[in-house]
Order: sequence, then C-alpha cells, then structure tokens
Amino acid sequence: MKKNHTAQQWTLGLGATIFVTLFATVLFAIVARAGDQPQWGEKFSRNMVSAETGLPDAFDPKTGVNIKWSVPLGTACYSTPVIASGKVLIGANNEQTRDPQQEGDRGVLLCFDEKDGHFCWQLAVPKLPGLRVDAGEVGIVSPATVEGDRVYIVNNRNEVMCLNLNGKANSADADVIWSFDVNAVLRVRQHDAAHSSILLHGQYLYLCTSNGVDETHLVIRSPDAPSLIVLDKTTGKLVAQDREGMAPRTIHCTWSSPALGEVGGKPLIFFGGGDGVCYAFDVPATNAVPASPIALQRVWRFDCDPTAPKEEIHRWQENRKEGPSNITGMPVFHEGKVYVAAGGDYWHGKHQAWLKCIDASQRGDITHSGEVWSFALNRHCLSTPSIFDGLLYIADCGPTVHCLDARTGQEYWSHAIKGETWGSTLVADGKVYVGTRRRAFYVFAAGKEKRLISEIELDSPMNSSPTAANGVLYVATMQRLYAIAKR
Repeated sequence: MKKNHTAQQWTLGLGATIFVTLFATVLFAIVARAGDQPQWGEKFSRNMVSAETGLPDAFDPKTGVNIKWSVPLGTACYSTPVIASGKVLIGANNEQTRDPQQEGDRGVLLCFDEKDGHFCWQLAVPKLPGLRVDAGEVGIVSPATVEGDRVYIVNNRNEVMCLNLNGKANSADADVIWSFDVNAVLRVRQHDAAHSSILLHGQYLYLCTSNGVDETHLVIRSPDAPSLIVLDKTTGKLVAQDREGMAPRTIHCTWSSPALGEVGGKPLIFFGGGDGVCYAFDVPATNAVPASPIALQRVWRFDCDPTAPKEEIHRWQENRKEGPSNITGMPVFHEGKVYVAAGGDYWHGKHQAWLKCIDASQRGDITHSGEVWSFALNRHCLSTPSIFDGLLYIADCGPTVHCLDARTGQEYWSHAIKGETWGSTLVADGKVYVGTRRRAFYVFAAGKEKRLISEIELDSPMNSSPTAANGVLYVATMQRLYAIAKR
C-alpha cells in the first residue's frame, strides 16, 4: 500500500512508466512463485521439493489457526493430494458417501475446488469381487497425474483411466475418456491395492503394475507378468513393457513408481523393482503406438542388496533377520545421481534397510561400480527422499527423520518421531514437513542444524505425503484433507 500512495504523488510521464513497470514486475514475481502440483513430486525427478513460499510454520485444526478449509474424506486415505487448474484431487474410500447411487465398498477419486474445498465430482469404482487384495476399507491409493484438462489415475481395480478434469456436465460423476485394464490385458495379479503414481513424459505414461504374491503370500501367480509398463496417453494403448523377469524375485509386491532424468543429454526411466534392484531404461524411441508392445531397453541395473537370497525367496517370508529386499518408495534423480531406499519388506521381511546413492552415468550391471555411498537406516523404509540445497531428508520406520549430505551420505542430524512414516518428507519454504501413522505432524527447519519448529496432533493417522501448491500446504489424514495457509 505504501508503494501505491507514493506512486500517486508522482507526475505522469516517466514516473508513471516506472510505477507501471515496477507493479508489473512485482505482480509477475507473485504469480511466478506460485504453482500447481500436477503430479507426485518435482516434475519427472520425483524429488519431494516445492518452490512455494509463505507457508505456515504451524497450524491447529481444533482452533482453526491457519486452516483455510478442510473436508472429510472417509475412513482410509492412502493417496497424496494433487493440485491443478483450480482443482484438488485425492483418492479415498467410500465411507463418506456422496452419491446415494454409489453406496457400498468402493474406491473413490474425489475432486474439490481449490479455493474453498467445495466438492466438484467423484470417480467411484466397485471393488474387485472375491479378491481379498481389494477388500476392506482401502480405496483408490494412486495419486492422480494431471496434464491440461486430462487426469490420469490407477483405480483400485488396477485399471488405468483417463478422465476429464472438469467432470461431466451437470453431474457429480467423473467423465471417463478411456481405460486400460492392467490385470486383464497383462495377466497381472495385483497384491493389495493398486497404487502406482503415473509418470507422464511427452506422449507416454509410465507406471508399475502392482504385480505380487497371492493371498497366501507364498506364491507369485503371474511370474511372467511385467512390473513396468508404458501407455500412450491419448489412446491408452500399450506401448512397451519391461522384460526383466522381476516377478519371481519379488518378495511381496511391486510397490515403487518410476522417475525420469536426463543423463548425458538422454532421458532415462528409473525404476525400483520389487526384487530390490534399481533399473534404468531407455525411453521408447517409437513416435507411434506399435502393433505389439516393445521391450524396454535396460541401460543399467543396481542390486541394492546383492548378498540377499535370489532363489526360492518366498521361503524367507516372516524372517525378520534375513531374506531378500524390495523397494517401496520411488527413486529420485538429482544432479546425475539416483537416490533410493531399499531393504526388507515392511510387512513380511527383515528389518534392515539402506539409502543408496547411485551414479546414473554408468552402463550394464553397476551393482559394485555404481555405488557412490550407502547409509544404513534404522528400520524398514517406505519413503521417497527429498533433496534440496545439498541436503537429503528421509523418514524411516525407526521411526526417525534423517538429514544427510547428498554428496557424501554423512548424517548431519536425526530426530526420533512418534509413529512410523508411510509417506515422504516435503521440503518447501525453508522447512521440512512430514506426518506419521500416530497422528503426529512435524515441521523442521531445513538445514544442517536440527531445529524442530512445531509438532501438531491431527485427527487420525497419515499415510500420504504433504503437498504444497499456490501458497497452500495440503495434508491428508486417514479421515480429512486440510488446506493450510497463513491467515
């Protein structure tokens, strides 16, 4: 306001021109710093870092301090919110029924208005009949990926769907443009909820298949099924798939989703396999949908646990001291390196876990030559790392938050937290945000010196990761979605 009053005292001519130029510059800076969050993490790399500023240090749902709005979700939310073109998208179950025509056990994708949380539309998908893996309260787990007016999602039946961001006209239902049934077409046996976060790059969608064991947890029913596939975003047709044979070496399920980075001027897809191996693949060279799917060409493989058993691995089920490893969180590409957490399966495997830093410039089997450093975590780790200003942040099920030197793996600080972290840390506005499954939400100062800014108790556990967009922090608990901003 002071600048406006000063400008009014200037004479027309040069003074007015300067004022208009300054005002336009300030306005552009304000608009430029704010931005949508149309897919999980930083574009392509999956790094959980945001350029948003002005985010709150603390908030209180009980008093309403810094709560812009909040909405009920249901009773089980495992999905991270995504924000694009004035809409907020998040998956949940159907316990908070919004359509009397869609009652019962379903997975739902909810769309809210970014301004005030007003409900816009939903995708409601019935559960798979007769399969325990899609039973109970779990709903749609996959975070949405948005480009323009198109929403890409993996529903609870493991169907990839393309939706209209604006929903159906005069209806609260989703407008489905196309769908691809991963289970039916590729004979995949999904385990638990289908959960891939779709990576969109150019014309293609990259996603994991959620292939895993059956209800006995001892048998892979689809040993020949792929773990990573590529679809055409316009038609939903299958373009490519991996031929690495990961399924028989997968101790539990294919959990991780792909990331992308440019190495030597060439884009590569990075993927954490259910077999504990991190892979790099070439981006498909074809510009058109092939008559039959092509094989993804592997550039390198890095075994995160090379001394673990590789044969008859399911006989190690429930062994908490020994056994194979898998990868649950996503790999992150940053400054020529790939960072990924790997270790024993959280539900059925050993406690041991590590954070690995891999040189992405090599080729072939780089298990030994490609390791830059390795850091032993306290226990199982389901998180994706966040890397900013030379520092790496990650939470494990120790339960501990760690801050490391991204170049050397040296630990600067750690902090014991209340409850395990199933989501990931978010670095934004000089702060590190993270929630736990014991309802505790933490805000740390980003930096080499540990400083806990605030600890907030929320209504229910948190399984997803916080997100920042357009000056607002979004936090989802099992029951509610909170839009948090300085008031």
